[in-house]
Amino acid sequence: MKIRFTLNGKEILVEADEETRLLDLLREDLHHTGTKEGCGEGECGACTVLIDGRAVNSCLVLAPQVDGKELLTIEGLARLSQPVSLSSADQGDKCRLHPIQRAFVEKGAVQCGFCTPGFIMSTYALLLKNPNPTDEQILAALEGNLCRCTGYLKILEAVRYAAELMRGNI
Repeated sequence: MKIRFTLNGKEILVEADEETRLLDLLREDLHHTGTKEGCGEGECGACTVLIDGRAVNSCLVLAPQVDGKELLTIEGLARLSQPVSLSSADQGDKCRLHPIQRAFVEKGAVQCGFCTPGFIMSTYALLLKNPNPTDEQILAALEGNLCRCTGYLKILEAVRYAAELMRGNI
């Protein structure tokens, strides 16, 4: 069946089987491999993407369900920002990072990195709705994302810092 949707600001028209998971369509057909498959059961959050501004586990969504929708993946998030330096000591090297990505790097919330795209996309969905969340609201928004490496404290710190960056306080 033909599916038409917007992916990271670009119109997409693809053929997909009605039982194809969105995760597989993104990774295998469209080569957006930043979206990771962890558990394949909607328990870990590694495959989180935004559909019409709402964080969802792409392993639980069938491709036809996104017909007419707007999708944002980790690859598209960086395109929403201006080039920035990762640190003040590195003024010559500029890269394109969204403030949330920058916050995760600068606050050490990235360990092995496998879960990071899901955490970042869940954070983005939260900060779209609530630019100044409490710790409880952050934890609630991230409860569907699992990490084996960080212990979550640095992730929480990164989300707080990202919120400040996005509000222009830093």
